[in-house]
Amino acid sequence: MIVLINNPILQTLIFSAFFFLAWVLMIKKGTEFGTLSISKTQELKGLAILLIVLSHISYFLVSDNHFLWPLSIMAGIGVNLFLFLSGYGLTVSNLKNNLSVWQFYKRRLIKLFIPLWPMLILFFSLDFFILHINYSWQYIGEAMLGITRHADLYQDINSPLWYLTFILGFYILFPLLFFKKRPWLSAILIFLAAYFFVGLEPIPFYNVLHLYKVHTVAFPLGIFFAWLMTNINFDKFKIFWEKTKPLAREFIYYFSIIVLIAIFVYSVMDSAVGASANKEQLMSIISVLALTLIFILKKIDFKFLYLFGIYSYEIYLWHWPIMYRYDFIYKYLPAWLSTLLYLALFLFFGWGFQKIVGLFSNKCEVKK
Repeated sequence: MIVLINNPILQTLIFSAFFFLAWVLMIKKGTEFGTLSISKTQELKGLAILLIVLSHISYFLVSDNHFLWPLSIMAGIGVNLFLFLSGYGLTVSNLKNNLSVWQFYKRRLIKLFIPLWPMLILFFSLDFFILHINYSWQYIGEAMLGITRHADLYQDINSPLWYLTFILGFYILFPLLFFKKRPWLSAILIFLAAYFFVGLEPIPFYNVLHLYKVHTVAFPLGIFFAWLMTNINFDKFKIFWEKTKPLAREFIYYFSIIVLIAIFVYSVMDSAVGASANKEQLMSIISVLALTLIFILKKIDFKFLYLFGIYSYEIYLWHWPIMYRYDFIYKYLPAWLSTLLYLALFLFFGWGFQKIVGLFSNKCEVKK
């Protein structure tokens, strides 16, 4: 259901005031400077899922896309952030652990599919019994296998699942092409595989190729970035930094942050959406790299983003069907308040769903 909205700019201002107030109130002094730690990757995931959800609300749920602007124009950056962080995280993990191909698939695919199946079973059932929507058995079977060949926000069971199919392809390729001594080579090979797959324009995925084309670089770039971070000699940098005069250090630090913010803002405002896929992807990647470097350099922790990062996958899986087909908040309350309540609800839901899935996973391990 499309939500009619009045005074979108005023409602955006009210939402933004509460949104950033919560953000500011949860800022803590940072403990990790100069690294892309697990905590910071969670914060970036939190930012990514917020950008995606707010974009879906603004452009596809409400009647006027001035609502939530400019927070709503960065969904592509959010997707590329997820892909970049996935490539980075898998590489860092595999450099530390010796996993066989089977062990990798077992560990990673379980994390993808166990949260997916309950969501699909519930919404297939609700759509059938409440909305009287019938899906073919082929469509249901493909969805359960993580294969989404359409991304229609209003017709598919859950159109954001196109991303799951895309990342699943990278997960399948990763252990086959990962070289522990040469991660940079793995990054190149995986990029080439994605590039040629998209270039072949396979007919089964024709309806989602336009989405794939602007997201082929981020995952292999994350692999390359992880290799780069593990090969940089930070000790020499720290010695140089400590020898620098305090005033010069402060100037260099804040000047670097300002430059990176300027690059990010420019790449967002001149995002090239609607231009060629290569240009759009380039601008999005610039935004992702600028954000990543800002988070590496920052000396504060964003606990607000961290919370959303922990439950980002669950929120991604559940947010759209709940808001579009089974909305129970927007129809009764102003859009600014409804959006805040949904974000809070998704956090609570993500926490509860993770607990349930965790208990199930632990029981399975005990039985083994």
